[in-house]
Amino acid sequence: MGKETGFLELDRQDRTYGPVDERLKNYKEFVVPLSAETLKGQASRCMNCGVPHCHTGCPVNNIIPDWNHLVYEDDFRNALQVLHSTNNFPEFTGRICPAPCEAACTLNLIDEPVTIKSIECAIVDKGWSEGWITPKIPEAKTGKSVAVVGSGPAGLACAQQLARAGHSVTVFEKNDRVGGLMRYGIPDFKMEKHLINRRAAQMEAEGVTFRTSTEVGVNVSVSSLKDNYDAIVFAGGAEDARKLQIPGAELPGVRLAMEFLTQQNKRNAGDDELRAAPRGSLTATGKNVIVIGGGDTGSDCVGTSNRQGAKSVTQLEIMPKPPVHEDKAMSWPFWPLKLRTSTSHEEGADREWAVLTKRVVGDNDVKGLECVRVEWKDGKMVEIEGSEFTLEADLILLAMGFVGPKKAGMLDQAAVELDARGNVKADTQVYQTSDEQIWACGDMRRGQSLVVWAIREGRQCARAVDEALMGASELPR
Repeated sequence: MGKETGFLELDRQDRTYGPVDERLKNYKEFVVPLSAETLKGQASRCMNCGVPHCHTGCPVNNIIPDWNHLVYEDDFRNALQVLHSTNNFPEFTGRICPAPCEAACTLNLIDEPVTIKSIECAIVDKGWSEGWITPKIPEAKTGKSVAVVGSGPAGLACAQQLARAGHSVTVFEKNDRVGGLMRYGIPDFKMEKHLINRRAAQMEAEGVTFRTSTEVGVNVSVSSLKDNYDAIVFAGGAEDARKLQIPGAELPGVRLAMEFLTQQNKRNAGDDELRAAPRGSLTATGKNVIVIGGGDTGSDCVGTSNRQGAKSVTQLEIMPKPPVHEDKAMSWPFWPLKLRTSTSHEEGADREWAVLTKRVVGDNDVKGLECVRVEWKDGKMVEIEGSEFTLEADLILLAMGFVGPKKAGMLDQAAVELDARGNVKADTQVYQTSDEQIWACGDMRRGQSLVVWAIREGRQCARAVDEALMGASELPR
């Protein structure tokens, strides 16, 4: 694979970013791609390691060494074919995946992994620019129909695979545009939404029908889907957000991160303020913003707040500060616990670890947030005596994760069995629920997770549905 001495001759060189002062003025992507020559050199670093742990690090099992070698040989068209053989939407993962494949790369043992994510993104971007990506229309229809509920990455991947197998597929989406969390939860500066639009257009040409502004369990009943479709796939998200259970959390200045991010994405899409913010505008302009939650959603709130002109931004995390560098002997080739600093953090934010929130200060409006520092003793979180402090705040955004899918409406009507965590119960072999006509995949089945895991589950679920409907399937697993 690649050039046998490439990793010895070249250091890792990844994509760069536009200057902070420029990118804070808009919501456009700001990644600067590698030049063609640099990209070829970086692909040559794939070292023929013998046991490519990158395969197992990647949830969709991308055949990474193969397309690295093809890029090294300047054969992007075949590289694209290999890439698409395992991943329906590499332009999504090439932008917003945290790249567990790179953590698993053998060269990560010396902190010099191959720039897999950047190469992946370059392959698919070139595929689109060259016109190589076209609809794959099935030669014949099966006469079977499938309803897919949810148009996030799991639903889209499942629907596209089933349509290519010849089934008539209808995707139901409760929002006004397709894309799910990628559309309204991921800021445009990380992934612009025309990328979703062109995939949706490709899928429509392949025979997929999209029914937006249609919530199953509200506008359409589960029983009607069962009457009109041979199979149903639940591919919604884990949308039940974890709440802040402290005094004052009911104040109007304490809001969910998803509401905040969705409003801005809708403004970017051209929606007027009434459509973007039906409950009233939620902005960080001129405010002291506190983001509770140290994950990617919290980081997205930081970047959006700074673009809106926040007075200050502070991000709180209840867990201790991770180490700057992981212990390779303990973690490799698995995803390590280590300090990660996003581009949004670099744009400006105070970050605090091991902080427990105690009370929101304010009467009608939020004025501050009382906190205390914590430590762990014998596996238990203990407040540190005398460490109490209060942060000034006008807006508190909750980015503390999700506890599972919403139950009211669709899941209540379907009455499918749930697992101990409140997710729809289904295994990863057949993805079938306790109702033999209903399958489930993605976050609704596994809980909140990565886009790349959702794509994997959508693809595998599609094969399971195809096998159930036809007795056998040629779809890849």
